[in-house]
Amino acid sequence: MTLGLAGWPGDAPPLTIALLSDIHFGNRAMDAERLDRIVGEVNAARPDLVLLAGDFMVGHDVAGASRRVAGLQAPLSRLTARLGVIAVLGNHDHWTSPTAVRAALVRAGVTMLRNEAVRRGPIAILGIDDAFSGHDDVGATLASWNRVGGIPLVLTHSPDVAPKLPGDLPLVMAGHTHCGQIVLPWIGPLLTRGPKQQWKPLYDPRYRCGVVQDRGGVVLVTAGLGSGTSPLRLGAPPDWWLIRIGAPRSTHLSAIAAAGP
Repeated sequence: MTLGLAGWPGDAPPLTIALLSDIHFGNRAMDAERLDRIVGEVNAARPDLVLLAGDFMVGHDVAGASRRVAGLQAPLSRLTARLGVIAVLGNHDHWTSPTAVRAALVRAGVTMLRNEAVRRGPIAILGIDDAFSGHDDVGATLASWNRVGGIPLVLTHSPDVAPKLPGDLPLVMAGHTHCGQIVLPWIGPLLTRGPKQQWKPLYDPRYRCGVVQDRGGVVLVTAGLGSGTSPLRLGAPPDWWLIRIGAPRSTHLSAIAAAGP
């Protein structure tokens, strides 16, 4: 797929971005060994920039969060990219221990964004906090972008924030949906609602998976790496994305299967 980014400077080379989401560290589907292998795959692709779209943790409350957080720091500290590693939090991070998750990632050398933007070369990463758990602030993020400038690329956890955004943003990168996680032939995804204490739709079905054309731009929804509460996937394999941005004719998006157990 070709994606044009209007205003790309003529003297600026293309950039390669690795997008990862939904690590969900701490259950049978994601331990330090598997995360290490995924980090190795990402580093081997030699991205200019690594983006992490939230849900680093598994769980719905603080129980066991400190132990799980401790396992995140070492693998993620080994991510290497010329323009750094940038992240936002997801709903499970907010439900468990957002302060501890944020602190561990900062110690790992990750730049954390919370409804703010940061400039990296010709682009600005607009890091919008998670909409599913009610922590998004689009106005504050856009105001921050206006201060730093650059071609805007949105990084967020839940893709459902997209309709709140101006229609001229070229790319929104998100996770959260697991591409349905358990998707049966002729039936479709089985997991469509959040935990019983909330019991609201997990996502708008139009943003379930992959490359979604939306109001003149693209919403890119990765399947993510882990599996949330249940360590099971069917019909929605884990992945991470390698995104090459630059002049329209040199830009492409591709999903890469994540390392298995």
